[in-house]
Amino acid sequence: HFFVARHFFLFLNVYFCTTMNIAGMNATPLGLATDEFGRPILIMKAEAEDKHRLRGLDAQKNNIMAAKTLANMVRTSLGPRGMDKILVSPDGDVTVTNDGATILDKIQISNEIASLLCDLSKSQDNEIGDGTTGVVVLAGALLEQAEALLDKGIHGIRIAEGYEKACEIAVAELRRIADVVPFDKNNTERLVQTAMATLSSKIVNQFKRHLAEVCVKAVIAVADLERKDVNLELIKVEGKTGGRTEESCLVEGIVLDKDMSHPQMPREIRDAKIAILTCPFEPPKPKTKHKVDITTPEEYEKLHAQEQAYFTKMVKQCKDSGCTLVLCQWGFDDEANHLLMANDLPAIRWVGGVEIELLAIATGARIVPRFEELSADKLGKAGLVREVSFGTTKDRMVFIEGCANTKAVTIFVRGGNKMIVEESKRSIHDALCVVRNLVRDNRIVYGGGSTEIAASLAVQAEALKIPTVEQYAVRAFADALDAIPVALAENSGLPPIESLTTVKAAQLREKNPFLGIDCMDVGTCDMKQQGVYETLIGKISQLRLATQMCKMILKIDDVITEDPTVPQ
Repeated sequence: HFFVARHFFLFLNVYFCTTMNIAGMNATPLGLATDEFGRPILIMKAEAEDKHRLRGLDAQKNNIMAAKTLANMVRTSLGPRGMDKILVSPDGDVTVTNDGATILDKIQISNEIASLLCDLSKSQDNEIGDGTTGVVVLAGALLEQAEALLDKGIHGIRIAEGYEKACEIAVAELRRIADVVPFDKNNTERLVQTAMATLSSKIVNQFKRHLAEVCVKAVIAVADLERKDVNLELIKVEGKTGGRTEESCLVEGIVLDKDMSHPQMPREIRDAKIAILTCPFEPPKPKTKHKVDITTPEEYEKLHAQEQAYFTKMVKQCKDSGCTLVLCQWGFDDEANHLLMANDLPAIRWVGGVEIELLAIATGARIVPRFEELSADKLGKAGLVREVSFGTTKDRMVFIEGCANTKAVTIFVRGGNKMIVEESKRSIHDALCVVRNLVRDNRIVYGGGSTEIAASLAVQAEALKIPTVEQYAVRAFADALDAIPVALAENSGLPPIESLTTVKAAQLREKNPFLGIDCMDVGTCDMKQQGVYETLIGKISQLRLATQMCKMILKIDDVITEDPTVPQ
């Protein structure tokens, strides 16, 4: 404060000297004020107090601490016996899950480095669909090892380069120990087992066999096995509370969370011819503002008759096309709804845009934007359309089955409450992604931490051949890989260090890279015998994404944070 006050008074002196030419102060031709000794007086702005700044090693350690805190939070959710988290939103919505991507997406994070880890989990979820918890735990372990190397005086760039070398060694080892899974439409047992391994860590693990079979059937139904391509948008996952989880099933068609527009319309239609409309059942409206003045009863009757003519024409155009069911994206006027019922033409209104596209694919219908364009060749076909009621409530849903094109299917999920249904849908999404990845690349590795232990041993062996300082970083990468089996053992109630060292020694002694942590107490550590499979591309994505994230964080040596409480 003394420094600022002194410069303030000097500024006043300069002002009065330059304007009033006070004796004892001089001004240069350029207008630069000097004191009595001829030294220039400089007015300097004090460093802004509204910024918080960290530099060098302090910044790196602060970033690593934030990442470790977030990784430790989701660490307990890893594995088949991982714990669940309960998340309460500001609106009071409750979510119970152990899915890493969901946990990190729901929580509120203000730290910039922690936000990067959330983005890392989202990247794994978007690319692979599974392994979102493991990639965050691995990134946290890599940064924890990097912190020890920074304390030894090793530069962050050298650590990042060593991690990159170690990652390529680990990826090469995974490709060496990978197995190929043969499958076809009639032999999908290995696909089911891989999906079961994914579902084993979810709330629905008691019914993992049934749900895995449903997921595999859904993927095979929409897959193009010749091109090895799967469009998951053709698989709709719909849920309804009530019932048991094992009642979840695959519907070879589309399920709409709607009901018939009129309670007296038929509840079941066989050999339906479906018209899909994106135009509303109502009189045309001018696009400009308008006002209609009605002064006599005759004018009102004339207006009413005109509306009736519009509705009658619309319903007649639908009937003339030969359709037996109308699906409309918009709502109906009560008059139009009554006319549809009177003409024995069932209808469903307020069908969403995504559902309309799936219905068009499944039934072979053309989406019609105007009534004048409706014709018989634009109708879709379905073997059975039925409205189903649930329990004693008024909840109803429409099942459209026996479609002309079976490339669009629906997984119908049941559960005791909304939380169970939502978690089941998230679990099914992970299983669908795993099966899709196997269709694209049918190479697998084995779970239970066996791949991480095998990769760790391979990286440690190669580290001794590196003569530069990167050897330390490569060895640290190998130690970080051990964090996955250690976390699996901890979450399963096993002694972590003892379990890890026992399996490592057995892998070296028996030359068997399939030995892992026996989380479920089956009695054998051989993951191949237990049938615990994971996709190769999922594991490689985990390693590479975690390594890239650590490299980016290690290269940050200056963090400048604006203070939001100070007005700009």
